[in-house]
Amino acid sequence: MLFGPLAMSVLGGLVLLFQALLLAHGGLTTLGANAFSMAIAGPFAAYWIYHLTMRLTGKQKIAIFLAAALGDLLTYIITSVQLALAFPAPVGGFIASFTKFAGIFAITQVPLAISEGLLTVLVWNWLQSYTPQELELLKLIKGEPQHNETV
Repeated sequence: MLFGPLAMSVLGGLVLLFQALLLAHGGLTTLGANAFSMAIAGPFAAYWIYHLTMRLTGKQKIAIFLAAALGDLLTYIITSVQLALAFPAPVGGFIASFTKFAGIFAITQVPLAISEGLLTVLVWNWLQSYTPQELELLKLIKGEPQHNETV
């Protein structure tokens, strides 16, 4: 939300490459799938959710929470689709496999998404308190009116 989904796609891709090469997390064979779900789909969804919520409610903290939480969840829904396409169940095919993967992810990712949404709002509050000028430059908050005082 600070820099938009295009910047996040680049940054997310770099982080995923670093994880694949240096931490053996995911690996190079899954880099494309991980980049799509985590560095493209999630950030774009979060960006759209933020702007839609702002248009509908005008409440920035709710928009930030929903964008972070739902963007996180969408990442794992897309990962479930990818896994179901790669490993369809012998009985039930894609749908059965998707249901299984999404159900497993839901156990861990729903509480994490809620936690990440809350943490993102806390970080936003901190940024608003300590860096309002930078947020104004990014056009994320409106500056306080300047009072011209004569001495």
